[in-house]
Amino acid sequence: MAQPGEPYPVKVFVAALFVPDAVMQDALSRLAERLGPIDYTSDAIPFDVTDYYASEMGKGLMRQLFSFARKVTPAAIAEIKLFTNALEDELAEGGKRRINLDPGYMDHNKVVLPSMKQGSQKIYLDKGVWADPTLRYEKGRFHPFDWTFPDFKDGRYHKPLMRIRELYKTGR
Repeated sequence: MAQPGEPYPVKVFVAALFVPDAVMQDALSRLAERLGPIDYTSDAIPFDVTDYYASEMGKGLMRQLFSFARKVTPAAIAEIKLFTNALEDELAEGGKRRINLDPGYMDHNKVVLPSMKQGSQKIYLDKGVWADPTLRYEKGRFHPFDWTFPDFKDGRYHKPLMRIRELYKTGR
């Protein structure tokens, strides 16, 4: 009879959505305090798939990915999501967010984003946080699911995610 085992540690990243020069440095400093040293920073990539955030955050939004050297257990992503939500609120101005911090984790086979919303594909973790499988890795590349967010689906983050995966695989 097989015995349950411990999960492999995972690599944490944050996909930050922001207006350039907003509060990025404050956010990164706080993220590093909580999650450890940043070991990868992608280029800023235009976020132009929706105007959903424009009324709150403005126009000209960019998305940038950051990964962290310290690996964690997959279950830690629930607390990390609660932390990033609180940090967004702390950095808000006049009740409007100036940065949106979407944490996630990667292992050898997938990218998972935590969510505060239920969904048919999502798996409950803890404290109102759900795990949303977002991409699967197969045959040298990431593949989206039907429900994957458009900006993660269209391949614009493929290179940064591949670099984060290389760091994960090499133990860094």
